[in-house]
Amino acid sequence: MTSPQEPAPQQLTQPGQSPGRSRHGTAGDDCIPEEPAVDEVIRVPTAERMRALGRRMAGLLRAGDLVLLSGPLGAGKTTLTQGIGAGLGVRGSVTSPTFVIARVHPSLSAGPDLVHADAYRLGSRAEVDDLDLDTDLATAITVVEWGEGLVEDLAPSFLSVRIWADEPSADADQDEAAEADIRRTVRVRGWGERWRDPAVADATRLALAEAN
Repeated sequence: MTSPQEPAPQQLTQPGQSPGRSRHGTAGDDCIPEEPAVDEVIRVPTAERMRALGRRMAGLLRAGDLVLLSGPLGAGKTTLTQGIGAGLGVRGSVTSPTFVIARVHPSLSAGPDLVHADAYRLGSRAEVDDLDLDTDLATAITVVEWGEGLVEDLAPSFLSVRIWADEPSADADQDEAAEADIRRTVRVRGWGERWRDPAVADATRLALAEAN
């Protein structure tokens, strides 16, 4: 597909981070990047539609899945995660975990838990390792905000989700900006064998296409 016009990478990643995934399973510019198995773009006009997209994505996820969210402050990363949490049926209000770094939301049914982490204040993979995210990875769905360039190799496959506003928000507060009803673009890419499976890839494309 033709790539959408994304903002400059520095708007979406922290300094020193690389947005690519290498064929060796780690992020870096010294390896040939792997092509994503799924690459879909969704236009989202409101915060409630962002949550609806999260609920739709929850239906695609299973225990062991890793989701990386990137985008500027106030883009709607936590709003999307709220939808994922609602779709999974987990306990507790999903809020930005910036200051606690990571939260576990237990499932209210027999489904997987949601691990919601924020790597914004983390500067190295060593700091990520201290969170022990891989401890719950096999039995939970792990969503990491600002995880690009830091956590890709926690799992052999992952979804990367970039969000950016198509128009500026007048709200200076990032929480208010995330709730502002302005059009955003969401690009979802699936990396690795999990998303390369034809049935999974087709179901993902269909679900995301219906969200437009």
